[in-house]
Amino acid sequence: MSDTPAGPDTALNARHAALLREYLDRLAHERRMSPHTLANYERDLRVYFGLLAGREPAAITPHDIRRFVATLRGRGLAGRSLARMLSAWRGFYRHLARHHGVPHNPCLDVRAPKSPRRLPHALSPDEATQLVAIDDEQDLAVRDRAIFELFYSSGLRLAELVGLSPADVDMNDATVRVTGKGNKTRIVPVGRHALDALRAWLAVRAAIPGVADDALFVTRGATRLSARAVQARVKTWAARQGLTVNAHPHVLRHSFASHVLQSSGDLRAVQEMLGHASISTTQVYTHLDHQYLAKVYDEAHPRARRKNRDS
Repeated sequence: MSDTPAGPDTALNARHAALLREYLDRLAHERRMSPHTLANYERDLRVYFGLLAGREPAAITPHDIRRFVATLRGRGLAGRSLARMLSAWRGFYRHLARHHGVPHNPCLDVRAPKSPRRLPHALSPDEATQLVAIDDEQDLAVRDRAIFELFYSSGLRLAELVGLSPADVDMNDATVRVTGKGNKTRIVPVGRHALDALRAWLAVRAAIPGVADDALFVTRGATRLSARAVQARVKTWAARQGLTVNAHPHVLRHSFASHVLQSSGDLRAVQEMLGHASISTTQVYTHLDHQYLAKVYDEAHPRARRKNRDS
């Protein structure tokens, strides 16, 4: 089932284009949303304007919104994508109420159909260690080892990691200052192996001519490393290290959360380190923990083993 907007991306009329640009500008300057988040909002709102077929937003009713959702569902959008779209549309109507006097928000009581909850994939502790243990002293390998160790040590998001500057890392305090979603800053612990890898990388980085002062992780050409480049490096190294899983940066974040929770059971601490606004978001990792315990039980308990043999 597709998670991308369905249907043609129709050209907006001048009125709709102006409203969209005004709203995106406010999100960028007042709420300081990232370019990636703004692109998602723009995409979801372009779908909405396409469904309007030229009608004005003030004329839309809850019945219309439900029909739009049903139309998109029929085109193959999953419940998670529809929920994200409805959230974008609700925010747009709040903007219209505040700045254009639109008296009602037709999206308020409309809910997206539920999708089966997909648990994030996490590496086993052995697999995570296998991925980060890069035994190569070439410059790019030193950089990549520091990236992977920091991902796994501190559970950073990809955008957070590529946005770091050297000043964000406090070697003495063993912490990293991270700017996350909504421009919120948090301080996250950094483990010993990650600190060692970062020290090695900083020594390499210092010898790169013209390196950008504000970028912790840079390319061979001294420019800030992009998120896409990090994704590619994770896949490359996963294959080199002999892993058969679908490796991507978020896998290391998931692995960090799952392994810390398995060891500590402290959901609130994991929430803080991940930068989740709501603990309900973090609670998905309790399901991962239960899966891990169930696997251990199935492999270790005599009655469980007998049941598996007899089935």
